[in-house]
Amino acid sequence: MWRHVAGKLATDHTVIVPDLRGYGASGKPVADDPGTYSKRTMGNDVIAITRQLGFDHFGLIGHDRGALVAVRTGLDHPEAVRYLGILDVLPTLDTWAVLHGVNAKVAWHLYLMAQPAGLPEKMIAAVGPEFFGSFLDAWDPTGTTFTREERDYYVDSSVAAIDSIVADYRATASIDLDMDIADRERGAQLTMPVGVISQDWGSQLGFDASALWRAWAPDLTYQATGSGHFMAEENPDEIVAFITALATRAPAARHRGEE
Repeated sequence: MWRHVAGKLATDHTVIVPDLRGYGASGKPVADDPGTYSKRTMGNDVIAITRQLGFDHFGLIGHDRGALVAVRTGLDHPEAVRYLGILDVLPTLDTWAVLHGVNAKVAWHLYLMAQPAGLPEKMIAAVGPEFFGSFLDAWDPTGTTFTREERDYYVDSSVAAIDSIVADYRATASIDLDMDIADRERGAQLTMPVGVISQDWGSQLGFDASALWRAWAPDLTYQATGSGHFMAEENPDEIVAFITALATRAPAARHRGEE
């Protein structure tokens, strides 16, 4: 999904684009422990990758599931994340808090995949292509964001990763939520510059997204977008401009070994 954005940014940035564990070409370990797919574990993956490539400090941009990983990475490793960009999601704690009433049906899949292991995986596997395809279609307002080949690739990749995808979502209703609650109780915040770009979900579900984010991120810029959920593909120039502006707010990069 980052192919258009990454290509444009790579002219003057080093760009690292890993698949999350459990997705795409990354490993898909069996979820034999609640932490296997926690966002803390995934954030530690990010730190391990960047350090192996020689980077102690970096800007981190995430979309949806990746954005939840980015938030957890920023909370757990503030010394490493120079700036944080979030695309179309709320923090885990706030996501569950704003879902109420009939309008919460937009997030029905969150409740399905929050159920104990076994039944959700079987239900999704029975209609895998239709299940994953429904989100690609519903969240692409123009119907032109994906070619047929791209859509098929996403559906096939997801069908091949049902168990790990469900485990990721299940973690968001359990261990990830517990971590956010603990951080809220101790007053933890994202100390780096944070930028959020999102659809206006608040008007539908009755919340102020900017206010929710500012409770976590005092140094915040928030902007709404007219693009759909898959904004990095629908309007890559907008996302490149968003990331470029965010990067200018970050403190100067430090090199390995500097104080």
